[in-house]
Amino acid sequence: MSPTWAWTMLILSGLADVAWAVATKLSDGYSRPGWTAASVAALVVFLGLLTQALKVLPLGTAYAVWTGIGAAGSVAAGLVLFGETMSAYRMAAVAMIIGGVIALKVLPD
Repeated sequence: MSPTWAWTMLILSGLADVAWAVATKLSDGYSRPGWTAASVAALVVFLGLLTQALKVLPLGTAYAVWTGIGAAGSVAAGLVLFGETMSAYRMAAVAMIIGGVIALKVLPD
């Protein structure tokens, strides 16, 4: 697998992680069968993609990028889907997460 394909899989895994978080919230403690199934499906997808990406990418960088995508994406999903609020402090924290992810990707080893 090429590094480009591995990065693509990692990004898709991060997005599936966001889908998993949203579906898990909507499952209401796994009491709603449809959302529970969606949560489990998203979990399988993100783990499968992450596992494949880690065959090529360095663990520390890949995991940090994946976590950053999941964290920032989940904050965005909370804002859009659940009406959560965004203070200046939270915005700064998300910006730091995104900045760290970018730095890990573009800075030399």
